[in-house]
Amino acid sequence: MKVTPRTLEEVQEEELRQLLEQRAKRLREAEQAESSREEAVHWVAEFPLGEERYALPLESLRAALPLRMVTPVPLSAPHVIGVLRFQGQVLAALSLASLLGGHGWRQDPAVLLVMERGDGELCAVDCEAIPRPLGLPVGAVEAARVRAEGPVLEVYADQNLVHLIDPPRLLSRAGVGARHVR
Repeated sequence: MKVTPRTLEEVQEEELRQLLEQRAKRLREAEQAESSREEAVHWVAEFPLGEERYALPLESLRAALPLRMVTPVPLSAPHVIGVLRFQGQVLAALSLASLLGGHGWRQDPAVLLVMERGDGELCAVDCEAIPRPLGLPVGAVEAARVRAEGPVLEVYADQNLVHLIDPPRLLSRAGVGARHVR
């Protein structure tokens, strides 16, 4: 077998090709490692409230219903919109803006979000639009939980602020207790 002498350029091209192949292999391995290490997410139902983004934990959300299903209750507390029937139960329909301290809506609420209060019972809060699912990094949620003093956690997701509502804290602060609405 005859060996042909290679020129300096051919040797350099071969070394460069091998170097580029090694770099590409390392990049592929790094991408695979990162995709397998994706951070766990906390799923929420995100919706607008005025100019801000709010969310409820997805595990506490039971349904989204039209607001027109509410029957007003005369002489009720300011945060009580009325009552509605849901799966054979009579639920309190509450004003989320009022519970949060008077935040204003951008448009009139059209949706009721039926959620667990945290004591095994259900209630409903009003909302501008049907929420969309959003995954918040668990680490960011836990960090916000440590910082939070009230019922709303400020979580940063993709450089945006999302106000994550803790239903048991919110409703206990408003005086919504077991089996009655004040």
